[in-house]
Amino acid sequence: MKYTLSNLPDTIPVFPLMGALVLPRARLPLNIFEPRYLQMVDDALKTDHRLIGMIQTRDVPSDISDPPLQKIGCAGRITSFTETDDGRYLISIKGISRYRIKECHKGFAPYQTADVEWADFERDLGDEQTDSSFDRPKFLKLLEAYFEANELQTDWDDLKEAPIEILINSLSMMCPFAPEEQQALLESPCIKTRRETVATLMEFALRSGDGEGQLQ
Repeated sequence: MKYTLSNLPDTIPVFPLMGALVLPRARLPLNIFEPRYLQMVDDALKTDHRLIGMIQTRDVPSDISDPPLQKIGCAGRITSFTETDDGRYLISIKGISRYRIKECHKGFAPYQTADVEWADFERDLGDEQTDSSFDRPKFLKLLEAYFEANELQTDWDDLKEAPIEILINSLSMMCPFAPEEQQALLESPCIKTRRETVATLMEFALRSGDGEGQLQ
């Protein structure tokens, strides 16, 4: 399905999940087990758009049972679905576009829905973004130090060849960044800004570590 501003829905189900980030054209696997979100998936699959709005909650005291949501999230289309023997749903969503929440609703459904605005993020619906100023060797050197310091594994051959958008968006989603850092990456206006933010976060993590893997 080709999405445009004219065929994106005005209201979508929202899935608040701290630490889970999806970006346009990237894929995110999800393990759904709460009854209200099982219902959300069932309902989304009945629609033409099959969209779920991933969103993070704001940092508030832990005793607040229904914390407020961030204003910007990213909607993903359900692209695969499997039901396990114990009733969980294993789904994969593909990021379509970021959105801005206008108003949240609690109606008859057990999950939240939100009226959303897409216009600020029309660029998400276009072609894959590029970054002509990207210095891949320099970036991969930083990435290698960061992965070593955090004991992370990856396929370096794939990273050396990956298009810039896939590389940066994948790192934004998989690296152990804090939720507020993930939110900053989500809200980055373009892939160049997101790449610079990823690099800054990795450099900061290395310099504030215990000495291992620090930049020279």
